Amino acid sequence: MPDFVVSDMSCEACVRSITKAVQAVDPAAVVAADLASKRVHIDSAAPAPALANAMDEAGFTVAAA
Repeated sequence: MPDFVVSDMSCEACVRSITKAVQAVDPAAVVAADLASKRVHIDSAAPAPALANAMDEAGFTVAAA
């Protein structure tokens, strides 16, 4: 259940894009995003680096929280 900081996440469209990217790696993943803190919490069986890579490939700047 990794947490990430996505510094360029700014709107609900970003959240949808991040969720889509994560669920391409793990369709059962549950994504919880907080726009104010720019944090994304993911409940997933997939490894954190794979999730971070998916968000990065979707065009977001990702760091471990």
